[in-house]
Amino acid sequence: MPRPAHPGLGYACTLAAAGFFAVNGTVSTLALEAGLPPTRLTALRCLGAAVGLVAVLALVAPGRLRISRREVPFLAVFGVVGVALTQFLYYVAIGRLPVGIALVFEMTAPVLIALYVRVVRREQVRGRLWIALALSLSGLVLVAQVWQGGGSLDAVGVAAALCAAVCLATYYLMGERGTGTRDPVTLTCWSFVAAGAFWSVAAPWWEFDAAVLGERVPVSLGALQLPLWVLVAWIVVLGAIVPFWLSIAALRHLPPTTAGLVATTEPVFASVVAWLWVEQVLTGWQIAGGAVVLLGIALAQTARRAPAPTPLPEVPLALIGVDPSR
Repeated sequence: MPRPAHPGLGYACTLAAAGFFAVNGTVSTLALEAGLPPTRLTALRCLGAAVGLVAVLALVAPGRLRISRREVPFLAVFGVVGVALTQFLYYVAIGRLPVGIALVFEMTAPVLIALYVRVVRREQVRGRLWIALALSLSGLVLVAQVWQGGGSLDAVGVAAALCAAVCLATYYLMGERGTGTRDPVTLTCWSFVAAGAFWSVAAPWWEFDAAVLGERVPVSLGALQLPLWVLVAWIVVLGAIVPFWLSIAALRHLPPTTAGLVATTEPVFASVVAWLWVEQVLTGWQIAGGAVVLLGIALAQTARRAPAPTPLPEVPLALIGVDPSR
C-alpha cells in the first residue's frame, strides 16, 4: 500500500533542509577563513558524507548498496562532476563572494537544464523558458553590478559560481537518467563515495596535517572560539547528511517541481544568516537582482512539459530541492 502524502510535512522538510543548507554556507565560510583550503574542505565533506550514508544504508538496507560493474563508469562521472567539482567550485565561490550571491549564480542550473533539453534534446518546452532566461540574465547583471568598472564582484568567484551551475545542471541531468535504475538515496550515497574517492587522489590524505583540525578558530560570535573539527563535523552531518535526508523525505509528499520551488528560499535564508552572523551586507541592487533571478528560476522549473523525477543532490536544490554543493 502506498504511503499517504502529507503536503504540510513535505513543505516543512523542504524548508528545514533549505535552512540547514543556508547555515552551512556560513559555517563553510568560517572554515575557509580559518585557512582550510577549498580542496581539503571539499574532500572532508565528501568523504564524511559518504561514510555516513554508507553506514546508514548498511544498517537499514544493505542490499541497496550493491552495484554492478556496468554502473561504475556512470557513478564515477556522476560523483566527480556532479558532486566533487560542484562542491569545490561552490567553496571557491563563497570564499570570494557573499554566500547568498554565490547561491544565486549557482542556482541558475534549472535555466541551463531547460535550455539543454530544448536545444540539445529538442524536447518541447513552454514559452516561459525564454522569459526565465531573460529574467535570470537580467538579475545576474544587477547582482554583479556590472556598471561599476566591470562589476563589483570578484571575477574568479563569479566564474567559479557559474561553473558550479554547469556542474550542478550536469548532476541533475545525469541523475534523471540514473534514477531509472537506482533510487535517489542510493544514487546520492554512491555519488558521495565517488566524490570522496576522487578527492582522496586529487588531494592525498598523507599531505594533510590533521592536527589543524584541533586549532581553535573564531566563529564571529563574540569572543567564542571552537576547534576547527567542530565546524567540519557540522558541515558533514548537519550540512550534508541531515538536509539530504530531509529533502528525500519531502519528495514522498511533494512533487519534485513543488519541492524545488520551495527550496529557492535557500539564497534568502543564506543571505539573512550571513548578514546576522558574519555581517555580509548586500546592496539594494543585489537584493533586487537576486529576486529577479529567483523568479526566472521559478519559471524555468516549470518550463518542461513533462518533467521527470530527479535525485537529490547544499546548492541549489534547484529542481528537487537539493544541491550537492551546499
